[in-house]
Amino acid sequence: MTTVQPVPVLARPEPTPAYQVSITRHRADVLAAQQLRFAVFAGELGARTPGPDGVDRDRFDAVCDHVIVWSVDGSDRRAVATYRLLPARRSTSGPRSRGLYTATEFDIDPLAGNLPDAVEAGRACVHPDHRNGAAIMMLWAGILRYLRRDGYRYLIGCASVDLTDGGATAAGFADQARTRYRADLPAPCRPRVPFELEGVARPERLYLPPLLRAYLNLGARVCGDPAVDREFGTADFLVLLDLHAANPRMLERVSAGDAVVIERARRARRDLGQGGAAPAPAGMVPAADQP
Repeated sequence: MTTVQPVPVLARPEPTPAYQVSITRHRADVLAAQQLRFAVFAGELGARTPGPDGVDRDRFDAVCDHVIVWSVDGSDRRAVATYRLLPARRSTSGPRSRGLYTATEFDIDPLAGNLPDAVEAGRACVHPDHRNGAAIMMLWAGILRYLRRDGYRYLIGCASVDLTDGGATAAGFADQARTRYRADLPAPCRPRVPFELEGVARPERLYLPPLLRAYLNLGARVCGDPAVDREFGTADFLVLLDLHAANPRMLERVSAGDAVVIERARRARRDLGQGGAAPAPAGMVPAADQP
């Protein structure tokens, strides 16, 4: 009798998530971003965040536009990455810099000449299951589209480095920032609560957080020494990205990713019929400006 050997069943690889990115001020969307921020900042990192339990919300959220990357599975979608954007010209404070979050951590008067054409980016986070190139690329595609759409030249923001290693990574990068990534400004932007660099052991090899690496790969520069964010337990570096001096290859790469998702969205609308309102499996979702 012939013995039939069982055919081994190979496990199917996990499907690549389908992503959408939106630029929005819609209340329900912003709430989803705030809940994601709470899960990452408070739940994962142990930070003390403002807002009610389960929500990271502060006074800047209401005046910001929010870039949100969604993971899409059929009719279900979940916020998995977010950044919020605040055009400096939207600030009614005098001087204008006082209306920005970065001014709570740094003296940003040296950036006064940049602010009329600048957008502040902040409150960045990515769900731990989606810290891959695709989700982060979609996030940056949304930011770049926002800057170009409204004619902004500069992006500023705080890039955080965790201090659970005793500050070794932050100190090591601060050394590099002074020599390799220093911004060309009239004076450095001084931290309000400086991170003490003296006496901190430097790491043998420097591993930077993905969002900070993304800034540097695009050509961002560092505006001074880092500040301590006590609520988050991080050293924050104030970075400045000038689109006119940015890395053209990286800009092209981000723009190419943006073009791909826009084309997918266009094809999906065509397949559904002209004017179809259903979202594409992946792509740029139009901004919803209503509250």
